Amino acid sequence: MITFDQVTVEYDDMAEPALREVNLTIEEGELCLVVGHTGVGKSTLLGTVNGLVPHFTGGTLHGRVTVDGRDTADHPPRELADVVGVVGQDPLDGFVTDTVEEELAYAMEQLAIPAGVMRKRVEETLDLLGLADLRHRALHELSGGQQQRVAIGSVLTAHPRVLVLDEPTSALDPSAAEEVLAAVTRLVHDLGVTVLMAEHRLERVVQYADRVVHLPGDGRVVDGTPADIFRTSSIAPPIVDLGRAAGWSPLPLSVRDARRAAGTLRARLAGHPPAPARPRTSHEQEALLRARDVTVSYHGVPAVREIDVELRGGEITALMGRNGSGKSSLLWTLQGSGPRTSGTVRVTSGPRGRASGDPHTMSSAEARRSVGLVPQTPADLLYLESVDQELAQADRESAVAGPKNGEARSILDRIAPGIGDATHPRDLSEGQKLALVLAIQLSAAPRVLLLDEPTRGLDYRAKTELIRIVDALAAEGRAVVIATHDVEFVARAADRVVVMAEGDIVSDGPTADVIVASPVFAPQTAKILAPLPYLTVDQVTASIAATTTLTEGEAGA
Repeated sequence: MITFDQVTVEYDDMAEPALREVNLTIEEGELCLVVGHTGVGKSTLLGTVNGLVPHFTGGTLHGRVTVDGRDTADHPPRELADVVGVVGQDPLDGFVTDTVEEELAYAMEQLAIPAGVMRKRVEETLDLLGLADLRHRALHELSGGQQQRVAIGSVLTAHPRVLVLDEPTSALDPSAAEEVLAAVTRLVHDLGVTVLMAEHRLERVVQYADRVVHLPGDGRVVDGTPADIFRTSSIAPPIVDLGRAAGWSPLPLSVRDARRAAGTLRARLAGHPPAPARPRTSHEQEALLRARDVTVSYHGVPAVREIDVELRGGEITALMGRNGSGKSSLLWTLQGSGPRTSGTVRVTSGPRGRASGDPHTMSSAEARRSVGLVPQTPADLLYLESVDQELAQADRESAVAGPKNGEARSILDRIAPGIGDATHPRDLSEGQKLALVLAIQLSAAPRVLLLDEPTRGLDYRAKTELIRIVDALAAEGRAVVIATHDVEFVARAADRVVVMAEGDIVSDGPTADVIVASPVFAPQTAKILAPLPYLTVDQVTASIAATTTLTEGEAGA
């Protein structure tokens, strides 16, 4: 169905090719997972399948890519639309209509599909992706996860033979992600659709993959079965890392298979409680932000309902909940830019609670140093012509006591190394855009930092670096709030979890207590080793090392 024949893609502003001499064949009805670190060329690989590369992205394509017998170099995307459906990283970029129902029908209108067939497919897709209640809603009013489901649905209605998905579950809560992946899997198994999917949250998708295409970072492509690729790859989901640590062979790719293999490991770890996933900070936890009776409404419909929340210095709080539960609305209100129907928000702008104020009424400079926010769509904060200009502007705006030249660049290199100064921000991948905005906001070192889906588009290595950064901020006595659907990240990063539903806070407590109690939010390690109280692979490896040392000591005695 898809063939790459000696494909090389070069860009003028890159010293090395994004892809180098790629030979790859993807069969009909195959679900192929594309993996690799941020910026290694996954989006370029996907873009060659429907002709976006090189027809719209520029660059030079050598070799030949054919899809269902059509050479993509000779057929621009519009001539492949009946065969290839594409869902990009940012759903808003692909919307062309105003409402959910109109968007689902648009692609079929362009393909001149009969009206009766269109109506039937729209109804099927609304039910398939859980969008029936949103059919008349304006697209700009939807949450990020709801927009992602609409974007996927707008492609599915055309019944393409090839489906290209770039981070399809990045903005979805765990339940919605499972629904989407189940729908995609049905398309593969029942209709023979070929799916090429790039995804950083491998724990969600690896069990569904027939084949894995790994981009090591030097332009090459290595493909094989999931078990073969993940045995040695530098990027792998927690379940594979756990299998490697425990010495399981073959490596399990699903929680069910891992639980079957974990009996001996559970017995070995019994009686050895894990170390805390996150050591508690010794910093005195003073309240840096207090919100009381906060309500946010849009057109008379409440998104946040009379919420009370307190954010303490030295604490990392994860804000969780299904798509549309009010997480983003709450963050924007706490930051001061969002609408507030009623209630109060007070932040401290000095030590020991002095000089408290409402971020909504502060000057922009003072508000930026008090409460920083990284939104779901980070590109909204990028407006200059190069990465270097964005970083230099951030340093100037963040300077409190003299210039801080290079501070933003230093943070960026820690999160996503290798981004050139001259690169235009709009040319970056979604993960790189997020890393750039994180660097811009973190350079101001605000006392309260709000991150809305910060791991979207980040690989495991970048997430680990992000954890180091927020840990350092918390150690300085700052409060960090992370709204996310990434349960694996929460297990490693958060001290506290707040769960929202329909605008209300329904749960608030220590991370282990909240996420283990929910089968939806529990990380893979917790599911595999239950009822043992382990959350992360790092906890398991530390306990394995401790029990090994203890056994060796007993043998020596």
